Amino acid sequence: MSEPSSIHVADYDPDWPRQAATAIDALRAAAPGLFVEIEHIGSTAVPGLAAKPVIDLMAAVHDLTHARPHQAALAGLGFHPHDNGMTDRLLYVRADSGVRSHVLHVVSLESWPTRNQRIFRDYLRAHPEDAARYAQLKRAIVVAGTASGGYARAKTTLVQELTDRARAQLGLPSEPVWEKR
Repeated sequence: MSEPSSIHVADYDPDWPRQAATAIDALRAAAPGLFVEIEHIGSTAVPGLAAKPVIDLMAAVHDLTHARPHQAALAGLGFHPHDNGMTDRLLYVRADSGVRSHVLHVVSLESWPTRNQRIFRDYLRAHPEDAARYAQLKRAIVVAGTASGGYARAKTTLVQELTDRARAQLGLPSEPVWEKR
């Protein structure tokens, strides 16, 4: 018998969009003029989709170096720099009472239109049957006792398939969804 997974996948919470909007408003106020775009991404941004209860946000800036002077303001909101091996963005994690509650991906404005995370979110919103497949996979990964570090990797094949389909519909070439070194 496998060990219980440390990953928790929850039923969709209709409060997630409000939580994201509150965080977005706070980020814009704390770092005026920094973010050109900012959106709620990830599974918590797809109505009806089961998800880890972590609000994922993606923000675009003109240049990643512009974020550095705002680090203290972001930290004041609980968003602290985090290195998880992704080299094309800055990542900030907010943990409320020691539990990760938000992740902020800061990317270049140039890359914004073709970001896999945004394309995948929009695809799942428009294709509930594939969103249900994704939810089923996530729950199976948890039941299998997959460790926290293997959760994202275990979803990669399906996420790649659906993202490739979404990118093709937009006339874009396939791009790997696994972005960690």
